[in-house]
Amino acid sequence: MISFNYELDFKLDDEQLFSDWLSKVISSESKHEGEINYIFCDDNYLVEINQQYLDHDTLTDIISFDYSVGNELHGDVFISVERVVENAQDFDVTFEEELRRVLVHGILHYCGYKDKNEEDEKVMRLKEEEKMKMFHVKQ
Repeated sequence: MISFNYELDFKLDDEQLFSDWLSKVISSESKHEGEINYIFCDDNYLVEINQQYLDHDTLTDIISFDYSVGNELHGDVFISVERVVENAQDFDVTFEEELRRVLVHGILHYCGYKDKNEEDEKVMRLKEEEKMKMFHVKQ
């Protein structure tokens, strides 16, 4: 089950649309959907999590905690809406496009994709693009 939680004045317009898409992404990677929680927050909230759990004192757009067991994906994905807004401007894309990229990025981490080095990051970007195209696919 995918759930969306809000720690600021922001809400997805159509949670079911996003949930259905993310479920398809999980299935497309031959994984099973467990309990995945998205928590939308601001920069300060995410910096506190970054400091407390990862010992980093930096801004970031997403932090994901992976509790997956085998092929069943479980986790908490924290997203700074402020970072998504700024990154959308920096990358010259719409907020909606950047938000989808960040949403799927967390799922891809749970599927085993990494982004700590240049080669892994290229694979992650290709997977993000592939999965983002699934957003508009009607079944």
